[in-house]
Amino acid sequence: MLPRAVTFDFGETLATLDAELLVTKLARLGATASSARIVAALPDAWEIYQRAGHPGSADSGGGRHPWKPLMAGLLAQASVPDPSRHGAFVDALFDDQPRANLWRKPIPGMIELVRELAAHGVPVGVLSNSEGRLAELVAELAWTRDLPVVIDSGRVGVAKPEPAIFRLAADALGVAVGELIHVGDSLRADVMGALDAGAAALWFTSPPAYPDATRTGPAGVPVCRNACETRAALFARLGLPVEENEVTS
Repeated sequence: MLPRAVTFDFGETLATLDAELLVTKLARLGATASSARIVAALPDAWEIYQRAGHPGSADSGGGRHPWKPLMAGLLAQASVPDPSRHGAFVDALFDDQPRANLWRKPIPGMIELVRELAAHGVPVGVLSNSEGRLAELVAELAWTRDLPVVIDSGRVGVAKPEPAIFRLAADALGVAVGELIHVGDSLRADVMGALDAGAAALWFTSPPAYPDATRTGPAGVPVCRNACETRAALFARLGLPVEENEVTS
């Protein structure tokens, strides 16, 4: 069965960490931090996270994803002062996620790809493990028209990699789950979750979450590091013309 609809994970697929917002939040907690240091520390923090074998991605599904260890590693790698208070900072940052999600900086070319798919008549949505306010974040970014379907684990009560959440997304997009292709950064939650549900998958391994360029996915699963590679893989799977390209890497 050929894919007819596409879902995208949110954190580290459509958007990444907003370092400036993190600096602002830390300042409110009495910590001085440098956005440049945070950006520079992200690859090392993600490498530690990936090596530890954590199943999820940057977006947090009600505690299902080890968001706190990732953030603790980032604060340490970025040399944020007063390490004895890092635990308290991380707890406060996690509690503030529903109000102002840190994963809101658009990944280059990805929302443009969403729009291009929609222009070709492809049903598109978001399928993410989040805190229950992802639709509000999508609205804050002015992406509601582009992503009219938002399946948020915090709202629907089931999280990736459970097959049920992929079936919910397929139903919302008006296709069978076997006609869905899901794009995401987590091998376990996104790729294996989609495959186990009977959908197709694309593994998005963009820096900084995957600083190592050498990744091999399960058989038949494209591995893409930027919007251009993702576009090429999706257009091929969906049978769309590839002459025009509105996406830059």
